[in-house]
Order: sequence, then structure tokens, then C-alpha cells
Amino acid sequence: MPIPIVNSLASWFLKKRFHQIELFLKYPIDVQNELLEHLLHTAKNTEIGKQYDFASIATYREFADRIPVTSYEDNQERIERARRGETNIFWPTPIKWFAKSSGTTSAKSKFIPVSSDSLEHCHYAASKDLLCMYLNNNPDANLFLGKSLRLGGSKKLYTESGTVFGDLSAILIDNMPFWAEYSSTPNNEVSLMADWEVKMQAIVEQTTQENVTSLAGVPSWMLVLLNNVLETTGKGNLFEVWPNLEVYFHGGVNFDPYIEQYNAILPKENFRYYEIYNASEGFFAIQDRNANKELLLMLDYGIFYEFIPMDTYGSPLETIIALSEVKLNKNYAIVITTNAGLWRYKIGDTVRFTSISPFRIKVTGRTKHHINVFGEELIIENAETALKEASKHTQCEIVDYTAAPIFMQAREKGAHEWMIEFKVPPKDLALFTKCLDKALMDVNSDYEAKRFNNTTLNTPKIHIARQKLFYDWLKAKDKLGGQHKVPRLSNTRDFIEELLHLNK
Repeated sequence: MPIPIVNSLASWFLKKRFHQIELFLKYPIDVQNELLEHLLHTAKNTEIGKQYDFASIATYREFADRIPVTSYEDNQERIERARRGETNIFWPTPIKWFAKSSGTTSAKSKFIPVSSDSLEHCHYAASKDLLCMYLNNNPDANLFLGKSLRLGGSKKLYTESGTVFGDLSAILIDNMPFWAEYSSTPNNEVSLMADWEVKMQAIVEQTTQENVTSLAGVPSWMLVLLNNVLETTGKGNLFEVWPNLEVYFHGGVNFDPYIEQYNAILPKENFRYYEIYNASEGFFAIQDRNANKELLLMLDYGIFYEFIPMDTYGSPLETIIALSEVKLNKNYAIVITTNAGLWRYKIGDTVRFTSISPFRIKVTGRTKHHINVFGEELIIENAETALKEASKHTQCEIVDYTAAPIFMQAREKGAHEWMIEFKVPPKDLALFTKCLDKALMDVNSDYEAKRFNNTTLNTPKIHIARQKLFYDWLKAKDKLGGQHKVPRLSNTRDFIEELLHLNK
């Protein structure tokens, strides 16, 4: 079928959706308030709905006053009952699927409920919207003439007491509509392989025989796959393997540390990168413009949003605000209420708003992944901005990193200790350290104050990791692939002590 016809059919199918998007762009607060009303009405006869008398809640203020903000631990008992097959606990329709959380390297697992409503009206709706926005911005796109190389989490789904759990990507693949499976590679059998390294080679063998026009997956693991493709085929860049490749849809980790490595294997000026923001709990935001990394907050996916200013987070003065109250360039923790039965749930991510008309965000990190032992409030966004600046000044290239505090001992001041794996190491580690330290002071005034005249913090201590250190560390924890991530910053020394031992 000729390109114009394919794209015209897709545009016709997706045009109706644009009107709905325009509605929440124009009336964001009204759309969110109506959504909250719908969620409360839908769940009023559930166990939790009766406990908090959802039927009598008429305003956001009543909702906020009556229902507590919760963490996973607060919900765990109800979720476990639902996993055993009990129904109508926190959502009226039976919850069949539970996404086993893979966003942490800790041993503890979380099981996030995934309802049929959230599958259809959140996760799959977002996939269609992503294509909708991409096609709207690029009417000459050819991606429908080839296949999308999707790289999801490994491991199969497991059935227990009549419910199913596994990686979110496995749940999405298992329920994928036929048209999506037809247009994707590798096939489901390969996508759901449990052994990451065997799966990796199977993906290379299968996808190199296809006309791949788009990529989709987490940048860290996708880079491993794409380098394997080049190594196996002996090609110099990916366009020699897939000449019609035109876009990479990515999410899960900050893309900035990887961009230079991607540009090296995708050396075309007009190649496009599109970012998404999703998690086991839902799909939240999509890049809606070419060459602009700000993400449009999607307000009609069955998710009602609230926010906690990070300068009050976890303190006696902690405040929770509605979307209508957010301010630009302030760091917030996200609280969600969803069509899978999560009520005022802290997902652990932090964002800042880059625009409030419409509401656009940038993901800044995790509430637990920061260093604030000395009052320095170092967040992932600070760290990655500084690492990028230090790398530019010293002509080096970073693969992975983590950082932790060195606690004060007697009269010895504290410091930050970094483990960094380089693809191209700096010729002068002392200069790199100096550049990183200065860049951190430039982007974080609290860090700068603690470093001034070594008041509280000494110069950072940096270790160069051996090749594949982080890969081997994740492998030892059975955390290869999918959405598994290296914890970038930590207030404890647990991760870095393990890595230091493994790096000997």
C-alpha cells in the first residue's frame, strides 16, 4: 500500500482523538475534576468506597480531607487479598493482572494492580496517542510500512489463585491487540523469554531480518541490544541494518547520558527521538513536539493527579496540592488516584513543571533516589546535568554510575562517593572530578553552600568502574533487562559497598 494512503488512513483514525486532547489542553482542571468525580462514583460501592463514603464526596477538598495519602505498604494488605482472588476491594471490576514492580534493585517486590480499564484507557490509549502525536508532527512518516522493534522486560507471566503477575511489559504483550502484534518485532515468544542473554541473541537474529522503522524501549537496555546488532552484523551504524529506521520512542531513565552514544550509531540529523513517561502504575506523559524533551501531562487516562512540594516531603509540614496549584520549576512528588484502584498513592517519582498552559513536565528523579545526608538536596537531574558538563570538558563518555554519601567520622567532613563506568574514560581523573564538583555547585545552591570552603562536604571521591561492572551487579541480582535500573543516588552506602567489593 502506498505511503500516502497508509498515513491518510492512520490520520483519519486518529483525528477524533485530537479533539479529546484539545479538550483537556483547553480545560485541564475541569477535565481532571470530572475524572475524579467519575472515579469516586465508579468505586463508591467497593470496600474502600464504603469506608470513606465516596458517595457523599462532592468536592476535591472533601476528597483530600477524607482520604489519606498512601504508600505501597499502606495498600499491601488489600492488594494481597485481591491477588488471592477477592473482588470489589478497591475497584469494582475484578483485577486479573498485577505488575510486579521492576523499578528498583531492592529484593522487595511490589505488585501493582492493572485493571481492564487501565489497560484499555491508559496504557493502550497512550500507545495510540504517541503515534497520533508523532504522525501529526511528521506527516511524511513511513513507520507504518515497517515494524517497531520493542524491547520489554523479560520473564513470563505467573498465575496464582486465579490472578496473573509479571513484568508490566509482559502483561501488555499478553493482552496486545492483533494489529499491534502484527506491526511489532520480535514475536511474543521471543519477547517473553526468561533468560535475558539468550533472549538478546534471539532478538538480534529475528529483528535483523525485518524492515524496522521504529524502536521502543528503555535507553540503557536498548543500547546493549543495538550494540549487539552492530557486532553481530559487522555494520558501522544502524541505518546499514535498517535503512528505513526513523524514530526511537524511549522512557524509563533520563536520556541525556545516552544521547551521544545513540548519535554515534544513528548518525542522521533528521532521526527523531520521542520520550514517554510510564510506569507500572500508569502512563503519565508524552513528548508531543519534535525535538522538544518536555512531556505533555495526559489528563484523561483515568489518572487524577496531586503533588507534594519536595521541600516539604516527609516533613511535619508536608502539603499536598492539586494540579491547579502547581508552580513552574519547582520539584514535586507525584500522587495519583487511578482507574485500577490506587487512591492518593505516592508513586515515588519527582517532576517539575516547565509549562502550565498546557501542563508539561520533566521527570527529575525518585523520592528515594537522592542524597540529602548533609542538607545538599542532590537530585538525579542535578547529577546528570553535572556529569554531562564534566564529560564535555574532559572528552569522556559515561556508561553508568551511582553515588552515595561518605558519612562524617570524628572531625572528618563528609563527601560524596561516585562509582562511574566509562566507555571512554577521562585522561585526567582529577580534572574530571574538579569539573563535576564545579558543575554540581553551578546547578545546586545547597550543594554549593555545603562545599564552600569545605564547610560540610569535601571534594567528591570518584572510582572508575571496570567494564560491565553494573551489568554484572544487576545480573547477580537477576535484574537484567526490562525496566530494571541502576539506582543513581542513595542516602545509604548499601549499593556502593556492593559495587566496590565487586570492582576489586
